[in-house]
Amino acid sequence: MSHILVVDDEERMRHLLSIMLERKGYQTSQAGDGAEALEMIGSAAFDMVITDIKMPRMDGITLLENIRAQHIPCPVVFITAFATVDSAVDAMRQGAVDYITKPFEESRILLTVERTLKLSRIMSENRALKQQLRKAEGQNEIIYVSRPMQGLMDLATRVGRSDSAVLISGESGTGKELLARHIHQMSSRCEKRFVPVNCAAISPHLVESELFGYEKGAFTGAARQTEGKFEYASGGTLFLDEIGDLPVEAQAKLLRALQEKRVQRVGGNEEIPVDVRVVCATNRQLPERVESGAFRQDLFFRINVFPLQPPPLRERADDIVPLAEYFLKRLESGQNFRLTKSAIDAMKGYEWPGNVRELANAIERAVILAGDTGEITAATLSFLNPASACPPPENDGFRLPQRGISLEALENDLARQALDMCGNNQTAAAKLLGLTRAKFRVLMKQAN
Repeated sequence: MSHILVVDDEERMRHLLSIMLERKGYQTSQAGDGAEALEMIGSAAFDMVITDIKMPRMDGITLLENIRAQHIPCPVVFITAFATVDSAVDAMRQGAVDYITKPFEESRILLTVERTLKLSRIMSENRALKQQLRKAEGQNEIIYVSRPMQGLMDLATRVGRSDSAVLISGESGTGKELLARHIHQMSSRCEKRFVPVNCAAISPHLVESELFGYEKGAFTGAARQTEGKFEYASGGTLFLDEIGDLPVEAQAKLLRALQEKRVQRVGGNEEIPVDVRVVCATNRQLPERVESGAFRQDLFFRINVFPLQPPPLRERADDIVPLAEYFLKRLESGQNFRLTKSAIDAMKGYEWPGNVRELANAIERAVILAGDTGEITAATLSFLNPASACPPPENDGFRLPQRGISLEALENDLARQALDMCGNNQTAAAKLLGLTRAKFRVLMKQAN
């Protein structure tokens, strides 16, 4: 139910307006002048204010000025006599939504109230959206104090001011997308869209339609014309994550789009101009994939104009504690926790194969395990080195039990354990098991 504040020094007028509004289901409160109204607005939330202009102590104009000065999100409508219409018009220039002249008709007031309340709802939704955006921006903050990261961020800021293609290489969990977003924010395109695309997550058969769009009827299920990511990101930045997993067939068309700055929708003939800044990222060794023929050399040269490589967390140990404290503050349940010296030593002594992503997960898990103690200790973080809690085996060999084993079940279990230890970093998990990433993926498919 909408709550409306009626402000007028004439008691009869206040009551008349209140009865009229309450009959339509609105909740009302009353104030005899601007000073009383301002005090009420400071202690309660109102969806709109209807106020007379001429009142003792504080008039309607001054009330409006105070509401705006205090950034109170409440639309104001004036009631005025014909003789003071000019004052009402001046007030609208200062931020009033509308004005109603005396004597007034009930239908006119109700129509104005309905329109103003719609505006009030839009203002409320806008505030909520801004809060969400601020929260999202906070989550995208890059935390660092170490010299390697200072040098990287300096380079990222410099290249951000240009329009050059950037290739960000590095292990999973090092913050490649955060770095790409920083580059976008530093660019002249920052007011436009940042569009992330995970190339590894797109089916090989849908890569072209995802990137370039498609015409109606281009294939079964293409019920309408659809723009691709290049068109959607036009004017802004297109972030192609896991570019190393892009199918070879799609690489040639991507190269042409980057060279010509034009795309052609699947099933269409028209070439559509696009203006995008492309930032790519990969956790693969692209030069090796170029040598093996899995990645086009000409595309590699096109996207590798300005290479950046975020260092793994183990090479930026000075950032571990600031990052851990940041993740604690971001957790509602972790804001009152502190890291003990033993916890800090344990974190600095760990290799972090899953990098910053693994650290974030570890802090969240540690807060749960610490319970109501208010402290995170080395014991709380013992899950980082589960082997240290177990006695070492008598030898490095594996003894086959008399009853036998299920080799498939053992492999699946080891794969899952490796993923847990590495914070779901498949490259690091494969390394733990002495496998290539490709063989590890096959093992995971069998496990599923």
